[in-house]
This record gives sequence, structure tokens and C-alpha cells, in this order.
Amino acid sequence: MTSRLAAACAALFCSAALQSAQAAQAADTWPARPVTLVVPLAPGGSTDSTARLIAQRLPHYLGQPVVVENRAGAGGNLGADHVAKSPADGYTFLFSTTTLIANVTLYKNMPLDVRKDLQPVSRVSLIPNVLMVNTKLPVTSLQSFIDYARDSKTPVYYGSAGNGTSQHLSGSLFNERAHLHMQHVPYKGGAPANMDLLSGQIQAVFSPLVEVLPFIDSGKLRPLAVTTARRSPRLPDVPAVAETLPGYEIVLWNGVWAPAGTPAPIVDKMNKAINAVLGEASVKKTLADQGSTPAGDSPAAFGKLIDAEIVKWGNLVRASGAKVE
Repeated sequence: MTSRLAAACAALFCSAALQSAQAAQAADTWPARPVTLVVPLAPGGSTDSTARLIAQRLPHYLGQPVVVENRAGAGGNLGADHVAKSPADGYTFLFSTTTLIANVTLYKNMPLDVRKDLQPVSRVSLIPNVLMVNTKLPVTSLQSFIDYARDSKTPVYYGSAGNGTSQHLSGSLFNERAHLHMQHVPYKGGAPANMDLLSGQIQAVFSPLVEVLPFIDSGKLRPLAVTTARRSPRLPDVPAVAETLPGYEIVLWNGVWAPAGTPAPIVDKMNKAINAVLGEASVKKTLADQGSTPAGDSPAAFGKLIDAEIVKWGNLVRASGAKVE
């Protein structure tokens, strides 16, 4: 090895060592001010409520306030892009859902590359969708609903929060597996779809469980099945779709990302704080009451899941025919 090459190698080694030391030092002093958790959806939904639940407890482990900021638009892409373009200093994080993963295929021109521009931190919780029908519909079981939809001489409509959302894709997969032709009605959000279901304008909605629990508990809507492979502990008497249609499964999740390039020690520190919050008895109970399940994991495990989910949700989007230019 020439002296010039040896000097270059030594310089590179010193530079890498210096960057590693600086990253470790940054983690030691982080956070020195409030941290922002961006929710790329409107306030009041299930994603927002879960983000606020976690944000309320994170200061106990981080020593600084965690502020939730809603940046809705373009199916969650605007908020995600804002985080992707934020400084990678550990003061801006994204709290998003499987919707962001479906958007990779759904949107022709995504403003960001989910795998390159964002750093996975941790999943937070799992959420089932539940097939809801109006109580005036003459069905009391999943099979009777399938028979009704198959034999109906008039169209059967199912609503969703919009094209390519989990509600839409749940219904599309259900159509395929049950050999039905229910017609999809996209709304601008889950709430208006649920309102039209209550009034009988549509016949069904595949809605995140947390969003419709008040309607279930009050008897205003009838749950027929959950989309997860197994029954929800929150609704133990409601079967899984897979009990009637083997292999059917739609699992929603939410999680936290940082801008790409955020120092690994900061990502690891945030990951440990999130997992500590998810281990709290009160947080577990709140999530369970909402029909959700804690799902903390490592940044590496979350990253591997995202790669697999982009393929899975991409297939669902393509099969549904959904597309947003």
C-alpha cells in the first residue's frame, strides 16, 4: 500500500469515526427541545387519536414535550413529504398508516420515495377493519350477507374513505373471494361513509374498528365480521371473514418514521421510548378498548415489514383497479 493510499484510508477511517462519535453525542443530548409528531391526516380519526395517546406518554421517557401536528392532504402524502424533507435531526417524526404503503402503487406521482426518504422507527399498533351493515338489512351473519349480495336484484353498495384506502381494498378483496359484484362508493373520509350507512344510503362499510365502536356498542350498526385472520378480543362474538372465506386477511397498522439520515442512536432512542409506552398497562388497556393491539418492534424489523407490505398492498391496489393520477 502506497503512503498516499494509506493516508487516504486513514482519513476515511477518521472521518467515519468522527461522524459516529458526533451521532452518539447527538443522541446523548437529544432531545433538547420539543419533538413534533406529524399526523398526515385530519384531526379526530383513529390515526390521530392513537398518535395523541402515544405523544402524551413519550415525554416521560424523552424528557421533552411531544407535539402532534396534523398535515392532511393527498391521502397522507403531503404530511409524509413534509417529514421526508425536514431536517434529519430527530425533532420531526411521522405517524402514519398502511395508507402510505398503498399510496406507493395508488399514486402515479408520489412526492416521496417511502423506502429512501423515510427511516422506519417502529410500528405502534394493529387495527382490524370490520364489515358493518345497516341494522335494517335482512342479514344477521356473514354468509347471509354474501347470499343477500349475490341474490339481490338491485346493486349493493359499500362505502369507503376513498379510492385505495383500506376500506376500499377490503371490499375489493371481499368481492373477489366471495364472487360478488358490490359497487364501491368512495367518500372523502370514513365519517361520511358511516353516516350514509346509518341512513341506509349504502348497505355496507369495511371500517376501522376503532371508528365504529360507538355505533356497535349502541346497536346502531351491525358488525358481521373482522378482516383480520382471527377474531378481535374486543368483539369476541364477531367472526373473522376468514372463517367463511379462507385466506382472506386485511391487517391495518400504524407506525413512526423519521427523515432518512436521522442518526441511528436517535432512531434507537425513539424506538425504545415508543416500545416503553406500548408496554404501559394503561396504554395497553386504551388500545384494547379501541380494538387495537400494541405492535412495537425494532427499526430493522419495521423496515423489513414495509418492504413486504409495499408488495402486498400494491397487489391489492392493482386488483381493485384503483388509481390516483
